[in-house]
Amino acid sequence: MRTDRSTRNTRTTRTTRTTRTRALRTAVATVAASAALGTVLVTSPAAATVTAAGSEPGNCKTSGDPSWSGWTDHDQLGATLRQIEQTSKGRVRVDVAGRTTQGRELWAARVGTGPRVLMVTSAIHGNERTGTEALIGILKDLGSSSDPKTAELLSKVTLVAMPMVNPDGGELNRRIDVRSWDQTVAQFPQLAGAPRAWYHSLSGDGIDQPGYDLNRDFNPDLNYVPRASDLPGKQTDAGFFLSPESRAIRDTYVKMRTEKGSVDAFIDLHHMGPCERITGGPQDGKLITVSLDYPPLGVNDGAKYKKQWPKLDQDKSRRYALTVANGIAAAYGEQSRLAATGRYLHPDAREYAGQGRSAFALNGTGTVLFEVRGQQDDLGQRQRGMFVQSVRTGVESLLTGLATGSADRVDGDDFFELPDYGWETTAD
Repeated sequence: MRTDRSTRNTRTTRTTRTTRTRALRTAVATVAASAALGTVLVTSPAAATVTAAGSEPGNCKTSGDPSWSGWTDHDQLGATLRQIEQTSKGRVRVDVAGRTTQGRELWAARVGTGPRVLMVTSAIHGNERTGTEALIGILKDLGSSSDPKTAELLSKVTLVAMPMVNPDGGELNRRIDVRSWDQTVAQFPQLAGAPRAWYHSLSGDGIDQPGYDLNRDFNPDLNYVPRASDLPGKQTDAGFFLSPESRAIRDTYVKMRTEKGSVDAFIDLHHMGPCERITGGPQDGKLITVSLDYPPLGVNDGAKYKKQWPKLDQDKSRRYALTVANGIAAAYGEQSRLAATGRYLHPDAREYAGQGRSAFALNGTGTVLFEVRGQQDDLGQRQRGMFVQSVRTGVESLLTGLATGSADRVDGDDFFELPDYGWETTAD
């Protein structure tokens, strides 16, 4: 049975092929605008090799314990960011936005001076690192390109990238961070005697150390202070800013909003399961590469939140997500594995107010989730280059869309015409 959408977004059904053709035309216009600005929708030699590799293999092969040493770790990231900052001669500025419980730096790299702000976070789940590699590449290019068209882009948009926001979990190759409930109470003594937050675990991914699912630790009230009466909470509710990582992300967002007046867009880079296949569209039956989503805020586009949070604009988030999909399709062609995009799991009732993308959307930001197929603990380094290139192109597509204004002009309802990976046809 097909999951209902909100009444406001129900449209006459059109064939996926027709809609994707129209979307691709829109995306080609975006690429033309990108060319006018001299940016970023370009295919590297490595990406061209991936594109030419042909159809996706029929089988999804995972490994129980693959090597993940080829991914950038925290120390390497710090050295790379320092080098980018130095090479850019001040164009890229790298700040320490906070520190983890174990004392590791949480870096925020900033490039551009434009009035429109795109903020991007990666690796909030420690075993999801494709976004880290993509952001490194983007920062290198934007920091070193000397052509006037890149300068024009950077005069229109400010990019703030936090490439690794859960390095403690990353060092263990696991989802959650490393923080005990006792450490939390020591910082917030008003929580003494309260039950643990529902998203705090005593172990994770087979490792006997406690920690938080950081992607549940956000609250739309950006001044929220933890209260014992709010605990333990539940998954549909806002989080409590109990971890230093979520507070550093919040503080970076607030800083940019204060400086620029608003944060236009926020991208949260993640990974999903390794073997999902596209349902419908030009790549029907093939393994998905990137799935995209707008904020999961419950029925009728989060109607229950709109009185308290009137800046919520779900259609803006869908426009931005569609801009990402269009840009990837235009860069590589609809049949390329690099362009195997679709919609992430989003039944109408799906509700996670404690995710960062939800909290920031309730404050008026258009937010987009990227979910890349597979994690390094499923696939190791296999297909790493393809995934990194797709994510990079997607982020760059939204950068360009913000700079040219094309991201504001697409039809957000067309997001629903992107294929999914079977979840809409699952019986209740």
